[in-house]
Amino acid sequence: MMQKRHQQKWLRLIALFLIGAVSQSLLTVFLSKPSVAQIPTTAPNACAEISAPLTPEEQIYAKAAWQYFVNNYQPATGFTNSVGGYPSGSLWDIGNYLMALNSARWLNLIDQGEFDSRLNQFLKTLSELKLFEDTLPNKVYNAATGQMTDYGNNPLERGIGWSALDVGRILAAFHVVRTCHPQYGDWIKGILDKWKIERSLKDDQLYGAMVLPNKETLLVQEGRLGYEEYAARGYELWGFKASKALALEPYQFVDINGVKVPVDTRDYQSTQANNYVVSESYILDGIEFGLEGALKEYAANVLEVQKRRFDATGQLTSVSEDNIDQAPYFLYNTVYSNGNSWATITEENKLYPQLRSISTKAAFGWRYLYPDNAYAQKVFDAVKDLRSPDGGGFYAGLYEETKQPNKSLTGNTNGLILEILYYKARGNRPLIGSSLVTFAAPGQPNSNAATPTATGSSSQGRQNSAPVPAETPVIAVAPIPPVGKPQPSAFPKLARPLTVPERRYAEAAWQYFKANYQSNSGLVDDRSDMKDATLWGLGDYLAALNAARALDIITEREFSDRTRHLLGALKRLPLFAGQLPHRGYDTQSLQPVDYGGNPATQGSSNPTAEGTGWSALDIGRVLAALYTLKNYHPEYTKAVDEIVLEWSYSQVVRDGLLFSGRVTKDENGRLLTRVNHETRLGYEEYAARAFQLWGFNTNRSAVGGQYQTTSVEGVEVPTQRHQQSAQDTVSNPFVLYGLEFGYDPQMRQLVQPILQAQESRYRRTGTFTAAATTLLDKPPYVVHNTITSREGAWATLADDGKSVPDVRTVSTAVAFGFHALFPENGYTRQLWEATIDLYNPQLGYYEGFYEKTGKPTTALGGSSNSLILQSLLYRATNHQPLIRPETSMNSPWWRAVAAGDAGRGLPNSATQTARLITDSTGAYWVSVSDSTTPITLQGLGAGRDSSPSLSSER
Repeated sequence: MMQKRHQQKWLRLIALFLIGAVSQSLLTVFLSKPSVAQIPTTAPNACAEISAPLTPEEQIYAKAAWQYFVNNYQPATGFTNSVGGYPSGSLWDIGNYLMALNSARWLNLIDQGEFDSRLNQFLKTLSELKLFEDTLPNKVYNAATGQMTDYGNNPLERGIGWSALDVGRILAAFHVVRTCHPQYGDWIKGILDKWKIERSLKDDQLYGAMVLPNKETLLVQEGRLGYEEYAARGYELWGFKASKALALEPYQFVDINGVKVPVDTRDYQSTQANNYVVSESYILDGIEFGLEGALKEYAANVLEVQKRRFDATGQLTSVSEDNIDQAPYFLYNTVYSNGNSWATITEENKLYPQLRSISTKAAFGWRYLYPDNAYAQKVFDAVKDLRSPDGGGFYAGLYEETKQPNKSLTGNTNGLILEILYYKARGNRPLIGSSLVTFAAPGQPNSNAATPTATGSSSQGRQNSAPVPAETPVIAVAPIPPVGKPQPSAFPKLARPLTVPERRYAEAAWQYFKANYQSNSGLVDDRSDMKDATLWGLGDYLAALNAARALDIITEREFSDRTRHLLGALKRLPLFAGQLPHRGYDTQSLQPVDYGGNPATQGSSNPTAEGTGWSALDIGRVLAALYTLKNYHPEYTKAVDEIVLEWSYSQVVRDGLLFSGRVTKDENGRLLTRVNHETRLGYEEYAARAFQLWGFNTNRSAVGGQYQTTSVEGVEVPTQRHQQSAQDTVSNPFVLYGLEFGYDPQMRQLVQPILQAQESRYRRTGTFTAAATTLLDKPPYVVHNTITSREGAWATLADDGKSVPDVRTVSTAVAFGFHALFPENGYTRQLWEATIDLYNPQLGYYEGFYEKTGKPTTALGGSSNSLILQSLLYRATNHQPLIRPETSMNSPWWRAVAAGDAGRGLPNSATQTARLITDSTGAYWVSVSDSTTPITLQGLGAGRDSSPSLSSER
């Protein structure tokens, strides 16, 4: 058990460093055959041509920058330290030093003898370096010894993998050296001949390698807009073509301070790689290759938007990635990253706005790329004297908040400054030029922004579908006005404070709703890789808001801001046929979409611009959450009631049953709405109880009556209601029901065998089982991990019914829920302990882990994280149902019900049709109908008599 938990922790940590979509393994390698390398056409003496000599002040800058490399030189290897005084160097930093060494020579900071001495030792060590799996240089080496290390400079015999971006950087540097110093060309070629560069190319993209905790090597696609194209040009200089990496797509324009900024659409939420926009990639392209084609406009816009921020705030802005002189020691100061402008983040997307800084190297770059730009001169003047007093180089930057220097000394800052000054001395001629490389013309923004198709609704799987079209209008939703001070309520009182670990779990779960919040609309995406939400998902978000506030994970101010924004969006949602909310919405435009995220337009799998219909189950979920909101926070009652009174319920509740509507197309192409009784086991019972809170008669859909069962692990597990079609039995709705409504005797009779069967499977096989509908990080993207189904026991099914046993998953949310509901059960504790660390501190809890491999599915969804928060609240409130009785029956809803239907299908009586009771088994909700029906479990095909019936109120 301990070994498995440690493995899961390692997997979670490794996930933070994944860049882009993960390749399957190194077993299948797509080789890219290099063409003949380009013969340098620049004469060697052209490198020595200084047409714009440095001014005396610039000579001071150059000497200070070079002094860093003098102070941090390692004579045994010829390498230099990446950071002052720390003998470690990444391949990117090794490439930086080559560029700095060449610049120092032509700026006459060193003579030819010193240059040769340094380069000879450098190349000698490089030619003898041990390669990762005899393929390519390791990501990082000990600068003093040349040993492969990890990022903590700990020696590793095998290494940690290679970075294709770093390879691209050093290939550009090697080209400069062979051009300016042709006597070293053969030596460099001999070094590269030992490298298997083609292994870092696949499908015309750049791929790095990393080592997983199980010692397997994993290929990962590397690069986002900016650095991806720069690195690909480095490859191209040596005859290796990566056309997709050179292309600008997939990208979109984001309006920031009135400037259109190009942004890679592959963000952290969908790929676990940051899509940051920073200055350095444009500066490197400018001084080495020249800003050709679209890059000329893009770079100018990246500079202009920083000027606009200064104009608006008075804060000088020059952002890029930099080491800093305090924890967390490295930050990306960005124009835009992962949905946020001016974000300052770690590699793991954790925000540090208080440590945003003006970047020295970026200020130098903009000053010399745009020598006539007044703003570039202004920000340059602010950092040009940020040098170490002992002459050891330039500091990395200046903190915005404190105005104090960021005293980190690095090869990156000082190497780039030397390159920039050499570029200036050449008369602003790029060091390499554009003749040997490709600058792709921009295509349609977002035209290649492929997004995996998946589901985020607990009540209905999404259908496989095409990616969302690029041009999605983004609208701004205004929050509802403030609702006044908190009023006396049924707000849950914690029986005890959260323990330190519990608070950590709660904070991790809430991170999902921070990371996937759409600030323009106030909505949260159902899953992290799709910008849409079902009504069920909006109910999950509201339930998470309620729980996070009750647990004191968020402040009253944050709760108020988010809740008012969400209610503002609910008031603006288009309604299907003017009656009920659609099944799903785009979270940026509020346009109706289907469960695959497709806009409701002709030609998609969603056949009508009016939408695909409504889901009674999803409506029930949001009604339960809205009821809880006004019960916990009565000041929201009027706003909530106004929203639900705009809906018409005449078609969703009929004759005590719940009905959903779906639009279909007949053989003549006509669009027809078909209304059918909801029958999904567990979900129907949950939604029916939610409708009863509002007074609706849903007794025939509520728990009760005959249930057919099948034997699983020697236990009779419910599969369907009598005379209904066979269903997939999963745990999700039964766990949610227990947390919110408690287990009445009838529901308990259904739930206990569901849990018992999963425990029995674990006892028999040793395989943890938490059978639920979960999201995946690979096709089919959503999977139903059943207890029983038409395909038999423990079938794992995709939405189309196909069996996919290899991706069977243990649900994190169900593990939390079962442990909260059955704390004395030894199995639920073991299950919970196996999943408690399956989270990303910045993104939330993962959906679970694969039964077959024990590796996490890094998919992230709102339903799971909401259920985890509710589970923690349930435990902290001494296992009381989270939904409490109505405290006031004099609200707008009940007054409208008392006044009569008015054509909206409102309840017949202004009273709830369910009530909370307490007995020796606990507290739970039951129906108040006089016509109670006992529950009967009837075995199917097992040759057994029906189980004894249990009669109670329903």
